[in-house]
Amino acid sequence: MAILKHIAIKNMDYGEAQRYLLFQHDEHTKKPILDENGELIPRKEYYIDGINCDPFSFDLECKELNAQYHKNQNFDDIKSHHYILSFDPKDAEDHGLTGEKAQQLGLEYAQKNFPGHQALVCTHTDGNNESGNIHVHIVINSLRKYDVERQTFMERPCDARAGYKHHLTPTYLIYLKRSLMDICHREHLHQVDLLSPAEKKITDREYRTKHTGQKRLDALNKEMLSKGITPRQTVFQTQKEYLRTAIAYAAASSCNMEEFQATLLKNYQITLKVSRGRFSYLHPERSKFITGRTLGSHYTEDYLLSIWEKRKEPQTQSHTGSELFTPHSASTVTEGKETTAFCFIKSDLRLVIDLQQRVKAQNNPVYARKVKLSNLQQMAKTIAYVQERGYSTEEDLMTALTTSQSETANCRKNLHSTQQELKRINEQIHYTGQYLANKSVYRGFLHAKNKKQFRQEHLSEITLYETARNFLKQHSENETLLSMKLLKSEKEKLLSTKNMQRQEYQKRKQYEKELRTACKNVEMILHGKSDFEKNSEKDIPPR
Repeated sequence: MAILKHIAIKNMDYGEAQRYLLFQHDEHTKKPILDENGELIPRKEYYIDGINCDPFSFDLECKELNAQYHKNQNFDDIKSHHYILSFDPKDAEDHGLTGEKAQQLGLEYAQKNFPGHQALVCTHTDGNNESGNIHVHIVINSLRKYDVERQTFMERPCDARAGYKHHLTPTYLIYLKRSLMDICHREHLHQVDLLSPAEKKITDREYRTKHTGQKRLDALNKEMLSKGITPRQTVFQTQKEYLRTAIAYAAASSCNMEEFQATLLKNYQITLKVSRGRFSYLHPERSKFITGRTLGSHYTEDYLLSIWEKRKEPQTQSHTGSELFTPHSASTVTEGKETTAFCFIKSDLRLVIDLQQRVKAQNNPVYARKVKLSNLQQMAKTIAYVQERGYSTEEDLMTALTTSQSETANCRKNLHSTQQELKRINEQIHYTGQYLANKSVYRGFLHAKNKKQFRQEHLSEITLYETARNFLKQHSENETLLSMKLLKSEKEKLLSTKNMQRQEYQKRKQYEKELRTACKNVEMILHGKSDFEKNSEKDIPPR
């Protein structure tokens, strides 16, 4: 999936952006990586272009423009804007995304959405932490250089005139996200809805904090293990992640805001504040509240209230009632999903590279020769692959791919259904345990002479009991309490089924990928790719 990231830069040194794009930097500290001689190390693969400027004199030209209009001279002025278009790592294999193609998409995006600005467009193929995701950096001078025609996304008349600064508004940002989504849909790249709020809103700062914290925790645990001490914590958790986890558990065991608030405070020492109908949470180690919107859409007041309202709905209005929450129906559905084991042995088949789309191959004969030899090997492997599996025509191969895609989708659907059933069983186990643990206290409440005083003294236990009882009444057949032994037995069956379905899904996914590679290679061999064979000999340099 492609995502859009924006960074406002107040640094007056435009050359720092150039150095970051051209040379290797530590992804966490953002400091340059030096060799043994103290020199900067160039990046392994990058593509850079300039719009309305020379890419290697971007810093000087920006400073000249700023001096011409007497802008960007103060410390607090935003000197440049840094946009990052990050594509899904799967796009390289699934849709043939390359660094050259991403660079062209980045140039198109920058020319369309930042007209008149001096811009650097640079594509990196290494990804964050060597993840391999291709991403495009677009750095623009905040000051516009040329007059342009006013576009629909420009809210002010001056936004189209030279000498005025880049004006980023929430509406403009929505337009930029929609523009990126349109490009991905046009190019058939992986994409999600960027305009909808994220269920978990993890910022770049939180991501880096988690990485740094995990690194420190691993070092500490290693030292403890060397001394024969077993570490108590192996996974680092940020304050926001602690809040998300606690909110999820508290919301699952609550039926209204009062119960939710009491559970957070008692079990997790988290204070809930409601201001203007909005939920804010206070971490036990913080002095400042964090809003639900900051954590994600699943932690806001609207989402939580909607969950509690659904639990209050009559059982007849929904099919998510007792029959779906009882282990009997779960076992019935599980039995219907049992399938024969899928056997698959992965081959070493890879895609044939189209040299016409490789700029590097056109400029480097040695690299071109290497790619051509590799292509010949992959073509031979593809022919052997097709013959061994009995595909006599290209149509037979395409039919096999279509069938595999359908089987993979069904397997994924079955796995998701089993996961949902397992989730429901876990809820039943949780509330059954909660019910049994507080049953004796509630029995004492029923026989107490002063019930009001007894409830005040045992408010927490009675609340937990009543919550569990209400849940089990809604999601149990004939209002009968199922034993923990039966529930755990059904859970073990579901876990076993889930593991088998997951293994089968992974195998079918790999098989589908292999067939897709074979189809693309066959298409490369049979349809309109004779230029490769014609040029393969004359382009090879003499030894």
